[in-house]
Amino acid sequence: MATEPVENQAEAETPVKKKSPVRKITRILMLAIGLMFIWYVLSDRFTPYTDQGIIQGVSIPIYPRVSGYVTDIRVGLHAQVEEGDTLFQLDKRPFELAVKQAEANLENTAQQVGAQTATVKAAAGQLGVAKAQLDRSQRNYDRVQQVFKENPGALSLADRDRAETSLSSSVEKVTAAEANLEKAQQQLGISGDENAQFRAALVALEKAQLDLQFTTVLAPATGAIESFNIDMGYYSQAGQPMAMFVSSTDYWIEAGLKENNLSRMTIGDEVEFSLDIAPGHVFKGTVRSIGYGVQPAEINRGALPDPKEQKGWLRDPQRFPVIIDLNREELRGLIRLGGQADVVVYTGGNFILEGIAKLRIRGSAYLSYLR
Repeated sequence: MATEPVENQAEAETPVKKKSPVRKITRILMLAIGLMFIWYVLSDRFTPYTDQGIIQGVSIPIYPRVSGYVTDIRVGLHAQVEEGDTLFQLDKRPFELAVKQAEANLENTAQQVGAQTATVKAAAGQLGVAKAQLDRSQRNYDRVQQVFKENPGALSLADRDRAETSLSSSVEKVTAAEANLEKAQQQLGISGDENAQFRAALVALEKAQLDLQFTTVLAPATGAIESFNIDMGYYSQAGQPMAMFVSSTDYWIEAGLKENNLSRMTIGDEVEFSLDIAPGHVFKGTVRSIGYGVQPAEINRGALPDPKEQKGWLRDPQRFPVIIDLNREELRGLIRLGGQADVVVYTGGNFILEGIAKLRIRGSAYLSYLR
């Protein structure tokens, strides 16, 4: 019985093996990395995300169609305008004089056409008289020939010569009258409103009137004036921009998404995005269109090839533009062309991935406070 305490004491002194915390942490980290890898691969296809979204819209330069001095300015920098509003007024006086000159030319041309029409009518009348004289000369010549054939002694040779001379003269008069008529008709052309001279004068008048209208520079649509830097007395040349106009009729986001992001994406997919101008807010949109191609690296055909070294063991992914429709009413006052946006597209099919993507885009929206 004396040995039992010794054995118990030996067992008590034997160290107990404990589980290493390093292994546990390693397993947790490996599991987390594996889950992150699976999420990364799947999210690229089911809920693609990009921070390379740019707000795009229609911006066009304001060009005057005629040249002239600016006499009135109705807008300023960043002014909001509606379609048809007057932006600038050019000096009208030279164009008003041009309209009056064109009107006078039209009246003068109408008078000339009328005179030429009268000339044609007169030439036609002269041709009719000449033909009537030819008819009488022909009948007189036929009678002389008939009498001379039946009774040669009834008429003298002088009578016969006079008949022949009269017939020849009448033929020449008809020929001359026909030539005069043709000349008058060629000078006149088509009579009435279809006359070429009249139509040319009418077109000149219409152009002068149109140029007068172009002295008033109007807003092409609803939007705002940008890059405005002119003043009264500025000489504006036709085709040279006076200001930049930014239309508010259509805005969209152009999101640069990687090629593998497009595998499940379709037009009409739901989109959520955040803007730096509105931290903490998430807005909705839809996919309008998906790009079919991008410009490859520029090729210089006049030089030797210049191979690019690949950095890293994975090549950089190619990105394609995806156009996203916006709700302009919801974003009124927040849209700025060139503004940046974070975008996530929901292609459908996995509510877990979509839930994570919703948390991600909202986290990105709140991070805008720090940018």
